[in-house]
Amino acid sequence: MNDLKAEAGGINFRQPDKDTLEVSLSGTWKIGRDLPSADEVGKQLESGPVRRLAFETGGLVDWDSALLTFLLKLRDTAAQKRIQIVDDGLPQGARRLIALALAVPERKGARKETKRDPFLSRVGEEVLRFSRTAVEMVRFIGEACIALGKLARGRARFPTSDLFMFIRECGADALPIVSLVSLLVGLILAFVGAIQLKMFGATIFVADIVGIAMIRTLGAVMTGVILAGRTGASFAAQLGTMQVNEEIDALQTLGISAMEYLVLPRMLALAIMMPFLCLYADLMGFLGGLLVGVFMLDLNAMQYIHQTQVAVRLHFVWIGLFTAFVFGILIALAGCLKGMQCGRSASEVGQAATSAVVTSIVSIVVATAVITFVCQVLGI
Repeated sequence: MNDLKAEAGGINFRQPDKDTLEVSLSGTWKIGRDLPSADEVGKQLESGPVRRLAFETGGLVDWDSALLTFLLKLRDTAAQKRIQIVDDGLPQGARRLIALALAVPERKGARKETKRDPFLSRVGEEVLRFSRTAVEMVRFIGEACIALGKLARGRARFPTSDLFMFIRECGADALPIVSLVSLLVGLILAFVGAIQLKMFGATIFVADIVGIAMIRTLGAVMTGVILAGRTGASFAAQLGTMQVNEEIDALQTLGISAMEYLVLPRMLALAIMMPFLCLYADLMGFLGGLLVGVFMLDLNAMQYIHQTQVAVRLHFVWIGLFTAFVFGILIALAGCLKGMQCGRSASEVGQAATSAVVTSIVSIVVATAVITFVCQVLGI
């Protein structure tokens, strides 16, 4: 420890004449040691009418970037006080490195500003950003409606093969995960309902709980959430990657509508397949409830099926299918919108996919609330 202290860098001051301050550097100037600060030299410069700053390094043992940092700070201080730097006494290597560091001036704005903007300024920026996003969303929905109008008139142009490919991706490829989640949801609903209904000896009404909940709301909601994370994110990533590779710009340059060519087949595929997936999810949820009723509650399978037929009405099925259809359009619009809004970097593709999932799930929740309220008002 004493050796380290003895070798630590030090400074001494001498004035060969009244206009010159000579700084003597000694010891070892390396990172990690207790080194003098450039402020000490600044105090000496303020104490008298100094016009030149010189250096003497005869006692300097060793040095690294710590010495360079010290010297660059001294240069800044001397420049502020209009004091001339005489660096003839510095090591030749230090002079070369300093000249290299000062050869190219620092680009304006290169350093990240840590100062935060005022609160009202940040609020204003968020409001403007939200308004721009809302305008883009409304414009995108309008263009989608125009594309659907062209499709109805037979004037929309998109590859039919792409439509069938997206139907397969949205439908058949999603069956395994929809099966698993819907079956487990049905099991959970039946199990939770059975715990309470056992207290009243009314376990048969587990069929009512599972049937009505799955067919009217939960089948569509769970299918929508699954496809939001699976298909909506996929749409956003696909279109975001095309945006990064400038493929969408190339389509527009060729006079091809990106809305018709890219968005319309995806939206049609998801809107077509969502009701079918919802119906399949309803059946899997019903199967999960049946398993609990037969193996845990000792109910007869035919009795459980009959009770489900009594509880579930046909208009419940149509409400669920309509809800799933709406979810399909919302998920496709959210995924395609975020993909089209993606920036030009790879990191923004991931951000677009994440944003698409969040937007889709929020849209599903809001749409579920609206449809449920409307059905309650209409008495269905």
